[in-house]
Parts: sequence; C-alpha cells; structure tokens
Amino acid sequence: MEVMSHSSAFLLPTIPADHRHPQPYYALVVLNQNLPRFTPLLWNHAQLRLCADGGANRVYDEMPLLFPQEDPSHVRTRYKPDVIKGDMDSIRTEVLDFYANLGTKILDESQDQDTTDLHKCVAYIRDFTPNLDKSNLCILVAGALGGRFDHTIGNLNVLCVFSNLRIILITDESLVRLLPRTHRHEIHIQSSVEGPHCGLIPFPLSKSTTTTGLEWDLTNTEMRFGGLISTSNVVKGEKITVESDADLIWTTSVK
Repeated sequence: MEVMSHSSAFLLPTIPADHRHPQPYYALVVLNQNLPRFTPLLWNHAQLRLCADGGANRVYDEMPLLFPQEDPSHVRTRYKPDVIKGDMDSIRTEVLDFYANLGTKILDESQDQDTTDLHKCVAYIRDFTPNLDKSNLCILVAGALGGRFDHTIGNLNVLCVFSNLRIILITDESLVRLLPRTHRHEIHIQSSVEGPHCGLIPFPLSKSTTTTGLEWDLTNTEMRFGGLISTSNVVKGEKITVESDADLIWTTSVK
C-alpha cells in the first residue's frame, strides 16, 4: 500500500526543506469563526488566500488585533484575501466594498444552497490549480471548529467529500485531518508546536486499525461509534504510523 506522509510544518516560522518531497503548495481558507493566533503565519505560508463569506469580516476585524502596535488600516491592506467566495449572507457591506476596492475577486455563489461555503472554497482551489500535482496541495482551514455544531459537522464532511485532497482544519487548540483508507500513513510530529494529545476517530466504522508511536497503540483494533474510539491518546515519538480499512479522522492538540 502506498505511503502518504503528513506534517504540520506550516505551524513553524520557517518550513524546513525536504529533499525527498517538493515544497507543498499551501492554500488558506478563513471561515467565520475566531481567528487562530497564528493566522498571520498561515497567511504568509500560503500562495492562495480565500475568505469564505463571513470569514472576510474576521480578517477585517480581528487581524488588526493581532498587531496592536500597527495602524489597523495598514494591517487590513496588507492582509488582503485573493478571493471572497460563498453565498454572501454573512459578509458586511463595508467589508465587501473595502476588499473589492483593493482588487479582491468576489465570487457570489448565493444560487447554490446545497453546499457549504467551505465546500465552495475547496472546489475553487481544486479547479484553480489544474496543473498542480494534488499530492503537493495542502489546504489550511482557519476557524473550522467551534460555533454551531452543524457547521462543525459540515466542515468535517468536506474532508470526506474531498478525500483525495489534503485539507487540515485548524483552531488554537486542535489540528484535524482525514487519513484516507487508500493509503498507509506516516505522520511526522512537529513536537515544538503540536501534541502530545491526539485522537483517531473512524468515519463511521473501522474493523481493523493498526498504529505505532502512540501511548496506547492499536493492533487490528475495531473502532466504531457506540464502541471504542481512540480519544485522549498521546504521541510518544516523532513519527506515527496508521493503517486502517476505513477513513479516519486524525487530530492533535496545538501548543
């Protein structure tokens, strides 16, 4: 089975060179929840930056708060999204006008009420990079957890809909990503910024999951809702391996 490698190097100030793999192409999506404290770092690593509807309000309102010594207007101009996309039911008019005047592309998808704003943004990123090897694409999603529970479940569902893409949901407390059953996974832990707490959650049932590198490893273990799921586990080393007959959600704590 082919190996899929994972790293949270995007949380480091400088992404270390890896001569075995091409440098990832990072795209950032900002949703309508509180900005993680390291959003400017994610922004600087990203080559493409999108706000999903009301996520533009968050960038406009909260990014200046992360730079209290600077003029808010300068911060807002510096952190201009490339695209604002969604059904436009949350973005304030003055925020929309501000970014439109700076040249941000505005994509009104209000006619589509069957998909979430995150779904719309991920589809845009996929189609925006047709010639890019998708194994090098990494979509970082800020503000995907918390708030209304149905929104959180909708965002987790996007991981499953686009299971062939690397998508990482990010908050101040957690990183969340999908481990598709089509691969064996090597997760390289950035211990200075993540862990030690972690979890593996089946979507929805795994008859056999095996891991190495955890405090409580699994060996051909069945996991399911209504039974065992591996929450509150602990990372023990710099590399975790996971192999399963089902798609799994992998989550680690953020320091």
